[in-house]
Amino acid sequence: MGYAEVSVNSPIAQRRTFSYIIPPDLEVAVGQAVWVPFGEKLLQGIVTELTTHPVVEETKEIAGVIEPQPILAPHQLSLARWLSEYYLSPLFDALALMLPPGFERKVLTFVTPPPKRRDYDPTSLNQEQKYVLDLVQERSRVSLKELEKVLGKKKAPSLVSQLVGRGLLVRSYEMEPLRVKPKKELYLGLAVAIDQARQAAVKLREKRARKQAALLDFLAHQPQPVSWREARQAVKTDKAVAQALVSQGLAHFQQVEVRREPGFYEGITPSTPLTLTAAQKSALARIRSSLLNTEGASSAVFLLHGVTASGKTEVYLQALAETVRRGRRGIVLVPEISLTPQTIERFAARFPHRVAVLHSKLSLGEQFDTWQRIRKGEFDVVIGPRSALFAPQPELGLIVIDEEHEWTYKQHDKSPRYHARQAAIKLAELSGVVVILGSATPDVETFYRAERGEYQLLRLPERVTPAEGSPLPEVEIVDLREELKAGNRSLFSRSLAEAMTRAVVNREQVILFLNRRGAATFIQCRNCGFVYRCRRCEVTLTYHLAENSLVCHHCNHRTAVPQACPRCSGRRIKFLGIGTQKLEQETGYVLPQARRLRWDSDVIKGKHAHQESLNKFRDHQADILIGTQMIAKGLDLPLVTLVGVVSADTGLNLPDFRAGERTFQLLSQVAGRAGRGSQWGQVIIQTYAPEHYAIQAAAKHDYTLFYKQELAYRRQLHNPPFTQLARLIFSHTNNFRGQREAERMKQLITTERDTRGIAGLSLVGPAPAFIHRRRGRFRWQIMLRGAELPSFLAEIPFPQGWAVDIDPISLD
Repeated sequence: MGYAEVSVNSPIAQRRTFSYIIPPDLEVAVGQAVWVPFGEKLLQGIVTELTTHPVVEETKEIAGVIEPQPILAPHQLSLARWLSEYYLSPLFDALALMLPPGFERKVLTFVTPPPKRRDYDPTSLNQEQKYVLDLVQERSRVSLKELEKVLGKKKAPSLVSQLVGRGLLVRSYEMEPLRVKPKKELYLGLAVAIDQARQAAVKLREKRARKQAALLDFLAHQPQPVSWREARQAVKTDKAVAQALVSQGLAHFQQVEVRREPGFYEGITPSTPLTLTAAQKSALARIRSSLLNTEGASSAVFLLHGVTASGKTEVYLQALAETVRRGRRGIVLVPEISLTPQTIERFAARFPHRVAVLHSKLSLGEQFDTWQRIRKGEFDVVIGPRSALFAPQPELGLIVIDEEHEWTYKQHDKSPRYHARQAAIKLAELSGVVVILGSATPDVETFYRAERGEYQLLRLPERVTPAEGSPLPEVEIVDLREELKAGNRSLFSRSLAEAMTRAVVNREQVILFLNRRGAATFIQCRNCGFVYRCRRCEVTLTYHLAENSLVCHHCNHRTAVPQACPRCSGRRIKFLGIGTQKLEQETGYVLPQARRLRWDSDVIKGKHAHQESLNKFRDHQADILIGTQMIAKGLDLPLVTLVGVVSADTGLNLPDFRAGERTFQLLSQVAGRAGRGSQWGQVIIQTYAPEHYAIQAAAKHDYTLFYKQELAYRRQLHNPPFTQLARLIFSHTNNFRGQREAERMKQLITTERDTRGIAGLSLVGPAPAFIHRRRGRFRWQIMLRGAELPSFLAEIPFPQGWAVDIDPISLD
């Protein structure tokens, strides 16, 4: 008898697998998706191992297979195990990253009357129990979801359990319907030869069946069957006419599987490789050497450190071309969906019709079809944000992570809380592939590892642009304190206002960067000082000008702008702070003749919205682009000669040891948008802290200067890369209970540390999180600092409500 270890789609399972008997009539392989009984339910599972002996004595049989072939490859199973063990996530959560879109299905609960009606004393039931019982008896079958809508999510399951326990109801389970499947369309084609069809059309006209004749003529001119929708529109007919042809044996209907195409590839002209600089040739030569040596051998990791516009993308493209020549394929990760359109253009031009795009803005059907085509090996390159790393790209040879320093590569809001960079390096280790980490401002920890020889460091020190001489833009730092002393209370310093006017007059383009959405960051009553806050989060509500409402940027709660203060009824309501909407408005006052375009998540909503905004600005339909960090990186806009950083201080003073690093990276990246064409660029940074080392280093385009200063601070304060961090967060609707549980957990961890005699492991907290209340839940956190934290924390039992974040990228 054979057994299978199965990872089950249940929160109870955590990091465990469960033993199941393989029925004699069932063929099961490692990586296959199966149905398994789990308690009273039938759940999805993934076979992770085949064994001859079960881990436990009592086992159940696998109920059936979901797909006949394995859905995951061995290296994907190994990667999922590593993700689960390192980031302390449930194993199925890690496996789910690699499953087809729409694969996961919830279990639906139904209640029905028992087969034999039981007598009961009606007086023994309360009103709510009677309501449930009467409803089920009247309708024969009711879903728990329906009862929850009426009685509440907590009360309905409890009432059902009480009635099931007394034998008055029977509970059953079903899987929800498939969320997505291959799309099929109705096609119409000829059932006879073309000559016969034309002869038949003549006869139909003689019989005055003109509509049938027209449709038959149309089909005779098509090289193959066409969609019924297209045929109906072409000859302006209806289905009865087509059915008449079918009944005469002249045509036939058939269901044809069709692809849901995202439509990103229209109008892209194929391109040829560019001539490389000496630095690019040197970098590519070393990557090629590793591509040759890693076929079936160990992996290699490169850090491609190049200034903005130094030609990193061309190195990626030629490295991918080399990978494809060797019969292998690649994955390219970008940090933002906003970078995808321009990345697609460059890569699709070099690899026509061989580039796949995967990201959350695609419909579920488009994601499903693209995933299936990737699995079949139809694409040389897969492009997307962090989730694209887990695409089923066969014969993988190269992984490129562009802008590797970006914190969006870390999944921090749900399990598993993985970092795509670390996951990619582990995948490369398991698969024997090459990884290229590219950035003008590498993550401090990445650069530290490259200096120590863990990664191979490649440098591109000069820009590759049409401009002559040193094309890095000149940077001016404006001290806003001096502007105030001079009586300038505008959003724009005198220097920035003059430069904007000059650029617009010269028909050049300007980027204004402010990493804050909305029009006002908060509103306040000037009589009593009351500040409007979100009722579910401990944050101020942001005023949005376009919709004239107050919005919480954490839970999306929205409310109308009040006419009077709710505390004192005063009407002196003041709008304070600025965001991109206010900046757009103020720009219009200063330069009314300039055409403005705003690019932030409030206006970029549709699937093609990024592409439309990019095309509009690139075609010079706007003079000034105003945006958040969406516009700070990756975009190549040759007409931009001026970048204005309206406020460099927005993230500088956050309670996070990485605040300086993020400020330096953002300023360096947004500054890199200027001067990428034939004109020299200029950057103006407005700040109240001009002496800060991050701002000074960004102004000098000097990564080394910043890195040395930042590393010294990290060493002094014992922060990464000199130690490892783990963040434990407990959330609860009751603040006191949250604090009490956090204190209990600290005591448990401290006792475990002392019992094992682990030196160098320190705890900070428990303390309220920076945003103490979010989405109605109070958050308490404990920070751990030490070495090999995943293996230490793996032995600690974390009850429901806890989230474990290994290597957190944010402390808010």
